[in-house]
Amino acid sequence: MSSDSHWSAHEDEGQLSRLIRKSRDSPFVPVGIAGFVAVVSYGLYKLKYRRNQKMSLHLLHMRVAAQGFVVGAMTLGVLYSMYKDYIRPRFFDVSKK
Repeated sequence: MSSDSHWSAHEDEGQLSRLIRKSRDSPFVPVGIAGFVAVVSYGLYKLKYRRNQKMSLHLLHMRVAAQGFVVGAMTLGVLYSMYKDYIRPRFFDVSKK
């Protein structure tokens, strides 16, 4: 075995610390997760008052709305990253001294 394969406590991070670290790297991930949870919660709440709408149609609408919110959050995250990496340095001359 090589000496590079030793286990350290720093490498073993929990789910919450991983989510916090990823949230700092890309801030739209928690927005997408929160939106997904909000849409699903609202859909489950409205499930009781769906009247004569079929269950499968209601679940399909709920899935499309949740996926739409997540795709929208991902698109905003990509646009923000492009702005941060390419547009802001070009127009606002962020030089590292």
